[in-house]
Amino acid sequence: MRLVFAGTPEPALPALQRLLASPRHEVVGVLTRPDTVAGRGRRVVRSPVAQLADEHAIPVLQPHRPGDADALRTLAEWEPDCCPVVAYGALLRPPLLELPRHGWVNLHFSLLPAWRGAAPVQAALAAGDEVTGATTFRIEEGLDTGPVFGVVTETVRADDTAGDLLGRLAESGAGLLEATMDGLEDGALTAVPQSTDGVSVAPKVTVDAARVDFTRPAVAVDRHVRSVTPAPGAWAELHDLRLKLGPVTVTEESLPPGVVEVRKRAVLVGTATAAVELSWVQAQGKKQMAATDWARGARDVDGAVIR
Repeated sequence: MRLVFAGTPEPALPALQRLLASPRHEVVGVLTRPDTVAGRGRRVVRSPVAQLADEHAIPVLQPHRPGDADALRTLAEWEPDCCPVVAYGALLRPPLLELPRHGWVNLHFSLLPAWRGAAPVQAALAAGDEVTGATTFRIEEGLDTGPVFGVVTETVRADDTAGDLLGRLAESGAGLLEATMDGLEDGALTAVPQSTDGVSVAPKVTVDAARVDFTRPAVAVDRHVRSVTPAPGAWAELHDLRLKLGPVTVTEESLPPGVVEVRKRAVLVGTATAAVELSWVQAQGKKQMAATDWARGARDVDGAVIR
């Protein structure tokens, strides 16, 4: 089939690479978000998907609004049979959805209808899900509500961060997306409507929402920190200074919520239940370092309250 791939960040790359290598399909174009400007030098940065497309000399379309007339015209000229989508980052609406004969097929990193929305991996970790996965479905106007083609499952490990889990799902999901394209070409797949039971929503995690609340139980603190690592990153404040925090370990010790105890080989912080041990800390304007090294170099840490 002739495919136009829509995606933007790094987790979309395994799927694009699988489709580029497929002998059954031809990626005739890529739809991705516009270039950004970053750094002190204000240099132009292309999305990871755009960079991969450039390496393979594939045309790249980067509209601010994918439904604009110019974008529609270009997509129509590419004549796609199907448009696979992985973390594109913009809403797709008619008449765009009606353009390819097999529609737009999204690879979503949850077992739908659980965790519809922008941050399914983060939500699964924060909720303590033991099993998650990826789903391919046909995009319609609702938020991740379209009928399902296939799923793969993935066990959530006790020490998984969002980055760890998303990395595995990106790889297994790439195989699922390729198999879905194969099945559509063969006429062997029928989309099945999603269940109306078990629906949950996973909105984008903001920087403010990534703040750690040490008045919650230790298990909840652990899950929260891992769910926002590496992005947007867990953080808290000590003496009005922001600290970025790495994953924590739940201990059998007890401290009042937020109280810091510095030991020779560990830095503990109290929660509503057991204390947690910090792995690494990054103070404002400083490099990331082991929590014990940070505590030795910082002032008034032992006995202070982190919020």
